[in-house]
Amino acid sequence: MVAKTEAAAIVRRLREAGHEAFWVGGCVRDMIRGVEPTDYDITTSARPEQVQALFPRTVPIGVSFGVILVVEAGEPYEVATFRKEAGYADGRHPSQVSFATAREDVLRRDFTINGLLMEPESGEVVDFVGGRQDLEAKRLRTIGDPEQRFGEDHLRMLRAVRFAATLGLDIEAATFAAIRRRSEAIVRISCERIREELTKLLTGGGARRGLELLRDSALLDKILPEAAALQGVDQPPAFHPEGDVWEHTLRMLAFLPAGSDPRLAWAALLHDIGKPATRFEDESGVHFYGHDRQGEAIASEILQRLRFSNSEIETICALVRGHMAFTDCRRMRPNRLKRFLRQPDFSLHLELHRLDCLASHDLLDNYDFCRKQLASLPEEALRPVPLITGRDLIAMGYKPGPLFKEILTAVEDAQLGGEIADPGGASSLIRANWGDPGKTA
Repeated sequence: MVAKTEAAAIVRRLREAGHEAFWVGGCVRDMIRGVEPTDYDITTSARPEQVQALFPRTVPIGVSFGVILVVEAGEPYEVATFRKEAGYADGRHPSQVSFATAREDVLRRDFTINGLLMEPESGEVVDFVGGRQDLEAKRLRTIGDPEQRFGEDHLRMLRAVRFAATLGLDIEAATFAAIRRRSEAIVRISCERIREELTKLLTGGGARRGLELLRDSALLDKILPEAAALQGVDQPPAFHPEGDVWEHTLRMLAFLPAGSDPRLAWAALLHDIGKPATRFEDESGVHFYGHDRQGEAIASEILQRLRFSNSEIETICALVRGHMAFTDCRRMRPNRLKRFLRQPDFSLHLELHRLDCLASHDLLDNYDFCRKQLASLPEEALRPVPLITGRDLIAMGYKPGPLFKEILTAVEDAQLGGEIADPGGASSLIRANWGDPGKTA
């Protein structure tokens, strides 16, 4: 609410100084839909220097484009001068910018639903492009010729799919046909921008439909051919009555709510990415031996290509690699089970497993087992204070080296399994298995 108040105050101050000013874009779209905006963009006839003169705290983030950040109550608000653009040589950024009228500013934008202006105090909506009618009709349509809009900025094709999926809109036929015709151009967009759009699509609450639209628009083949390859890869009906790997993946994505952890969302998309490469069929049926490990390698290549951070890659790949481990969880020895339950980001592993089950056989026995174990095991049981340390081993006469890790792991396993409970038991275990320190290399 504070953001809305401050954003309205910025518009009011611009208007009081004799300038036109409106809220614009997504915030107006969301308010008409009855959704509270997460941010507010402002467009105005005031030139950048006039905006800077009116507000005490500003940041010139894009003066050549007429964009100034106005900081109010510690929060930044983007204030952009009405402008026209031309010369999109790279398929993303204009090479020519000139200041313009409100109507001309709207006509350069991507989709009609994002071309709405609002006067905050009265709530009056200015609609030059029929965006309000398109919202009511649940229709996504470019402003003007779709070929021109997508030619100016190729990323708009991905944005069209994302808006349609997350807002529950149908892409107008001419707009969708233009995406299909221009789909090859998406590879000219930076991997970082593609990653951002795909992540928003996967976490926006319409991931299944988004992936289907990517396929139908021919964009999926260009940006995620590995995911497109999941189509038609059949699976054993006993384990996957839902159908092939593609359908299974779609069903998992359908269970992802808006606001899901991006790492979980990407793991849901990629968890079976190794199945096409490992599919094997014999007299006993279809198998995917090692698809989790193969999937980890393929997922790593995809994530690196899309410029994910090392930390994100590590977590997502761990989820892909570990998604089959739940099969054995009820047969694990206590020490192994505790290590399994305490692994980093286990809540994500557990949720991925739940989605995997819901999208196939719907059996949650292992999921429920793990939840009960977590509820019954106190933190000190999962992560007990070590009974012995490297310094203790040195004091016992052992020489530092690779053997230390072997000994400490064995001691902790025995501790987790309840076989030993104090330092004395740890010392006895060590001497029984590794002998006289004087004879240890």
